[in-house]
Amino acid sequence: MADETPETENPQADDDQALADARAAAADAEQALEAIEAEAAHELPADDVEAAVAVPGAGKKAGPAQAPEPAATGARVDRRKVREGIVVSDAMASTIVVAVVDRVRHPKYGKTVQRTKKLYVHDAEDTAKRGDRVRVAETRPLSKLKRWRLTEVVERAR
Repeated sequence: MADETPETENPQADDDQALADARAAAADAEQALEAIEAEAAHELPADDVEAAVAVPGAGKKAGPAQAPEPAATGARVDRRKVREGIVVSDAMASTIVVAVVDRVRHPKYGKTVQRTKKLYVHDAEDTAKRGDRVRVAETRPLSKLKRWRLTEVVERAR
């Protein structure tokens, strides 16, 4: 038993030293956090600091990264489809036929295939001619087949 030496002669002193080390580490961490928050406050305007730094217990706020809801801005969200295609016919009065080409992957074979769809488009001013590249937007049913209206003529035919 003479070979065994006690690890510590005063266990109370070791506990005090460990507690002091833990307090010093906590103080260093607090100083580092304050420095980071101060640096962030200089980079952002004062009202955006709360949005950038997550505050526990704070309610759900719309920060600068989140878009405001349409009801809040008074504007409506436009969910209408927009397509671009080539005019294949302009023989009808105030109506054009536009061929829209979609490229889709075949579900089984994975090859890219072109699907052409003919859209009947309302052109009130008869501005689009055969061969023009046009942009059309979805609208309410205007006749038996017409569900689209002319938005703009992107490129004239040569």
